[in-house]
Amino acid sequence: MSKVILKAEDLDGFLTEADKASITGMDTIYSEVLAGFRIYSDANSEAEREKEKENLIRLYNKMGKMMQDICKDEKRIQVYSFGTPHETHAESSRLIAKLRDVRTGQQEFIYYIQRAFEMLFYFAWGRSNGEKNEKNYLIITTPVTVPVQNYAVHKITNIDHKIENTVMCVLLRGALLPAMIMSKEIEEYSSNGYVTPFALFRIKRDETKNENNMEYILDLDRSYFDPAQLNGKDLIFADPMNATGGSLVTVVKYLLNNGVKPKSVQFFNVISALKGALRVVRALPNCTVWTCWMDPVLNELAYILPGLGDAGDRINGTDTNDKSRNIIQLIADYGNNIAGLYRSQLREIEDTVLGRQK
Repeated sequence: MSKVILKAEDLDGFLTEADKASITGMDTIYSEVLAGFRIYSDANSEAEREKEKENLIRLYNKMGKMMQDICKDEKRIQVYSFGTPHETHAESSRLIAKLRDVRTGQQEFIYYIQRAFEMLFYFAWGRSNGEKNEKNYLIITTPVTVPVQNYAVHKITNIDHKIENTVMCVLLRGALLPAMIMSKEIEEYSSNGYVTPFALFRIKRDETKNENNMEYILDLDRSYFDPAQLNGKDLIFADPMNATGGSLVTVVKYLLNNGVKPKSVQFFNVISALKGALRVVRALPNCTVWTCWMDPVLNELAYILPGLGDAGDRINGTDTNDKSRNIIQLIADYGNNIAGLYRSQLREIEDTVLGRQK
């Protein structure tokens, strides 16, 4: 089996001394937060619980301000809750709260994941950001035919030049549905109905290891991509969580080392850990991280804290111990509603996996 392995120490080698100091400072504050969690959980009175609640709010505000200051100095890390008008922050906060909540079931979780990536798409490409964008006009046929067939004319911002050079790169398996959502948004915003090509990478972490010695394993025999199709393109990666940055860096470094020269790399996450975001932009040239929310630290198992659990399992359900589902089985499990909504994307994925000629 042909594999590529990247180790955690290699990732940390990309961090600057200032990055390491920021990460250490955040770890120190979060140790206070963890102590506060114990007090909050074990409180014997409402007064004790309220007092610790105020302390936790203070610590979270402190961490938020630190992360905002760090990202202000690194323009390649774009956080929705930092980079949008203040009045929109409650929307993203409520959305992340629903995703975190242990009571949020699978179907509701998928709904909020879809909303999050729609917000990220607008954050990256839908806003004017001071640019003077050209306008396009769409003429839409409506269901109204009396007294004659009716049409509607809609003026839209022309962002074709931003989105029609993209290839959707999928870090299987939790990233499959988010990639389909982003590709669908590109199709909807394109004046020409552009459907992204897909590149599929089978990559996983070695879950027997800890955060400080983690290994990221790219299985080339179970990946599906054409390097020539990626050259000179804007490579889009959409993954619910960016914990360590290891999976993305492993894939992109492999492509770069094998002669692929992308125009840019765009990494979209619902939640990104501070350490993962810093690793990505330090390791990869011309890469931007777009995330709805930033979390402060990782635990010893390389999971984001406070995080939201295993996003892949919460989207796809869990595999049985004896057999993991392949990509076609995952798509089938999404059901008729999702399959119908993302039919153009599914055809592209099937062509990629099965090698069918168009």
